[in-house]
Amino acid sequence: MCDRQRRPVPPLGTLRSSWLLILVVHSCLSSFAVHPAAAAASSSSPSNTDFQTLLCLKLHLSNDPGGFLGSWKQNDSIGFCRWPGVTCSKTNTSRVVALDLGSSGLNGQIPPCITNLTLLARIHFPDNQLSGQIPPELGQLSRLGYLNLSSNSLSGSIPNTLSSTYLEVIDLESNKLTGGIPGELGMLRNLSVLNLAGNSLTGNIPISLGSSTSLVSVVLANNTLTGPIPSVLANCSSLQVLNLVSNNLGGGIPPALFNSTSLRRLNLGWNNFTGSIPDVSNVDSPLQYLTLSVNGLTGTIPSSLGNFSSLRLLYLAANHFQGSIPVSISKLPNLQELDISYNYLPGTVPPSIFNISSLTYLSLAVNDFTNTLPFGIGYTLPNIQTLILQQGNFQGKIPASLANATNLESINLGANAFNGIIPSFGSLYKLKQLILASNQLEAGDWSFMSSLANCTRLEVLSLATNKLQGSLPSSIGSLANTLGALWLHANEISGSIPPETGSLTNLVWLRMEQNYIVGNVPGTIGNLANLNSLDLSRNKLSGQIPHSIGKLGQLNELFLQDNNFSGPIPSALGDCKKLVNLNLSCNTLNGSIPKELFSLYSLTTGLDLSHNQLSAQIPQEVGSLINIGLLNFSNNHISGKIPTTLGACVRLESLHLEGNFLDGTIPDSFVNLKGISEIDLSRNNLSGEIPNFFQSFNSLKLLNLSFNNLEGQMPEGGIFQNSSEVFVQGNIMLCSSSPMLQLPLCLASSRHRHTSRNLKIIGISVALVLVSLSCLAFIILKRSKRSKQSDRHSFTEMKNFSYADLVKATNGFSSDNLLGSGTYGSVYKGILDSEANGIVAIKVFNLDELGAPKSFVAECEAFRNTRHRNLVRVISACSTWDNKGNDFKALIIEYMANGTLESWIYSEMREPLSLDSRVTIAVDIAAALDYLHNRCMPPIVHCDLKPSNVLLDNAMGARLSDFGLAKFLPTHNSTSITSSTSLGGPRGSIGYIAPEYGFGSKISTEGDVYSYGIIILEMVTGKRPTDELFNNGLSIHKFVRNAFPQKIGEILDPNIVQNFGDEGVDHEKHATVGMMSCILQLVKLGLSCSMETPNDRPTMLNVYAEVSAIKRAFSALCVEK
Repeated sequence: MCDRQRRPVPPLGTLRSSWLLILVVHSCLSSFAVHPAAAAASSSSPSNTDFQTLLCLKLHLSNDPGGFLGSWKQNDSIGFCRWPGVTCSKTNTSRVVALDLGSSGLNGQIPPCITNLTLLARIHFPDNQLSGQIPPELGQLSRLGYLNLSSNSLSGSIPNTLSSTYLEVIDLESNKLTGGIPGELGMLRNLSVLNLAGNSLTGNIPISLGSSTSLVSVVLANNTLTGPIPSVLANCSSLQVLNLVSNNLGGGIPPALFNSTSLRRLNLGWNNFTGSIPDVSNVDSPLQYLTLSVNGLTGTIPSSLGNFSSLRLLYLAANHFQGSIPVSISKLPNLQELDISYNYLPGTVPPSIFNISSLTYLSLAVNDFTNTLPFGIGYTLPNIQTLILQQGNFQGKIPASLANATNLESINLGANAFNGIIPSFGSLYKLKQLILASNQLEAGDWSFMSSLANCTRLEVLSLATNKLQGSLPSSIGSLANTLGALWLHANEISGSIPPETGSLTNLVWLRMEQNYIVGNVPGTIGNLANLNSLDLSRNKLSGQIPHSIGKLGQLNELFLQDNNFSGPIPSALGDCKKLVNLNLSCNTLNGSIPKELFSLYSLTTGLDLSHNQLSAQIPQEVGSLINIGLLNFSNNHISGKIPTTLGACVRLESLHLEGNFLDGTIPDSFVNLKGISEIDLSRNNLSGEIPNFFQSFNSLKLLNLSFNNLEGQMPEGGIFQNSSEVFVQGNIMLCSSSPMLQLPLCLASSRHRHTSRNLKIIGISVALVLVSLSCLAFIILKRSKRSKQSDRHSFTEMKNFSYADLVKATNGFSSDNLLGSGTYGSVYKGILDSEANGIVAIKVFNLDELGAPKSFVAECEAFRNTRHRNLVRVISACSTWDNKGNDFKALIIEYMANGTLESWIYSEMREPLSLDSRVTIAVDIAAALDYLHNRCMPPIVHCDLKPSNVLLDNAMGARLSDFGLAKFLPTHNSTSITSSTSLGGPRGSIGYIAPEYGFGSKISTEGDVYSYGIIILEMVTGKRPTDELFNNGLSIHKFVRNAFPQKIGEILDPNIVQNFGDEGVDHEKHATVGMMSCILQLVKLGLSCSMETPNDRPTMLNVYAEVSAIKRAFSALCVEK
């Protein structure tokens, strides 16, 4: 907000004079015979000059919706002083002294001819659409005392020619002005109001402003000014308002400003000021408004602020203060607004703060207090209107007395540790927002919901992420008709959705996902005509999707995934013409895909119908979705050919059709999908050749064509050069002209279709030979004295490598090729001619080590059952004998050029990891674990998560490796567990093993969550969990917990802090605060994951969601370099 205080020039009267007669004669030459000399005299008169100047001004202005200029007529030279917006002098015959054309919707530019109005004292043109530059010639208007050109689109610099000694007001707010502030403005001895806010001004604040004795208000907010505040500004004895909000000013705050005898408003927020708040020695200071939010201020909040006895508003949010809130603040008798949020202050809030009866606004959000709220807070804050305590670490019960603070309009107690039953708020008739999300609150008998019916102005009700249980009451339908947002997600709500929910006809957002809600969705949901977003996902809803949803004409997002919906997809969904994102995945929907869905041209984010029982063909109308970003019809019973019309979806980024019964060829029209990044057509019955045009798709990162009936020569350029991004196994008729692609060699390089038959014959022959060899190998193995049971876990679709191949690839397993060693073996760098880039990693198992054979089997099983972008890809497995007849087992895996995460955290030979990279790696690991825990059947527990098992690819993306200890969890219908999936055995590496494993607990996904939390803390601190610092009961978890959040900066990896400047972040806009917030959220997640008790840890599903949100928040701080 920008403060304005102006002293406008008094209104000027209109005067008629004899000059008007001359103008009449001059304008009517065609009707009257006038002597040439008289005509000359009339055209040069001052009043005629003013008349002609007004016509000149009109000529340069346009778009006059208010009709101001309509009466400015060329034949009205006598009455121009009566024109709208024109004021003439009372004492000087027909001379224009003021122009008032504010809020007239005018376009055009201010012409230099305006300076011909030599007696002009007032220019008032605000709230128009004027463009161009401010004419430098305005400096010639020696009588100008008032200039207001605010809220236009003026560009260029501020003229340094504005020199009228009469100038009292200059208001150029909200334009597009650039350059610096002219120092000449400080020489205007009568200037009292200077408002240049809301432009793009640069440079320093002119020191010359400090020499003015007349300045009352200086508003320079919302620019990009730099440098310090000139301390001489405190010398302006008349200065009452100084507003410098939202610039890039830095340095310390001049103490003289805090002891000014005239300042009433001092707004310095959203800058880069450092140092401490100056002490206040002037007990008679008239200061009423003080804003210091979002800076880099440090030290303690001085108790001397209590000397500002006139203070009404005190904003200190988002700094780096330490210590406690001074009690003296509670003694400010006139204080109405207090904001100390986002400072991570420790300790307790002085109880007297809650006794400032004059407060209307109180925000203590995002601190680390240990308070419970005073029992009588509703009585001691009788005037409170806004109470924001979000993420303040408050505990205990919500005081029922809050219901006595009847002026409350907004309550935000989210993200604390409040518990107990939600009290009644029914007496708060003015309440608009009630946010209680992310606590440990209970619903009791839900009587609080009934009481909220009295809050007739309620707009937002957020009760998400609590412990609400039981069924939703029918009284939900009695909530205010003004309610726009109802968030009940992530609770333990059971029962069905009350039909009365349909009474909330002004709802815009309705979220009930992640509960235990059962039954049908009531048809009354169709009454919510203003609904923008509906999320009922991850419940136990059943029955059919109601047709009434089609009545929701404003709906943008519909999420019904992960329920038990059955029956067909209602064609009425095609009536939701504003739908942007539709997700019906993971249900048991059947029937065909209704063509009406493809009339939703608004669908841009995605259409996900995967994991259902949909059948029939994909309608040709799918090509109408030309702006769609994601199409996922995977894992259904869809048959027929892929529609050629899909090629019209030119903005498609992700296409998933895997796991269906599609046949035919890959359409040639796919050539148009040049921006696509993921294509998965695997596990279908597709035939024909792989189109060459995929080679030119620069954005394509995943092409999965595996397990089809494709044939012919595989392309070799573009994405096909990266074997980690292309999957073609299970297509026995494919061949290659290069031995590096792990496919049979083509007899000829030609891809003409007449070779198809020959290739089929060759393929059949090869298959027969392979069968014969397999039989021969089986006979040999049966005769062997050694058991080869583990060999049943072979990768039949992958290329076989002999012991000799691997010896050659590693130069005889040379130590020069050794990448690392572990418990069960060593990893070597190798070169295999059959690989696209030649380089692979070869993990050789030390079979003399107890458990190594089982580790080999476990890895084969794990990799055979998994495929994910954040899991390292296994190229092949080798189980044979070495040249001495001993057992030999090895895995050939994808080579990761950037090595392990461990080497990046601790090696001095590498560049330090940036914060961005650390956050991205955390997201990638979480994605891999979420996949293993929640997307694999049966679920897989890694059991050995540590930085050395996290590999980094060329783009610094993280890939999880080493599944030697991985365990398959039994599913609910399992009757036995094989040795390879036994839940006994090793549990991980020291420092990363979950504590419960030490007491014999079974393997669980919570163990991986613990290891993940330790890795997060390790990445943030740069310390191993086995560091010698951690002894005598001190673990890395306790070490970080003891510093969180106030002293977190003291334990951060120094490389994180040093690299803040390399993150691509706009530091001139207080990025440090946002980055520290991201770090704190990441640390908080690490601490949550590494809790000692398994039940206190989040699931990987929630962890992945949370760390992804942290990544998005961090990305929002970044700017393009």
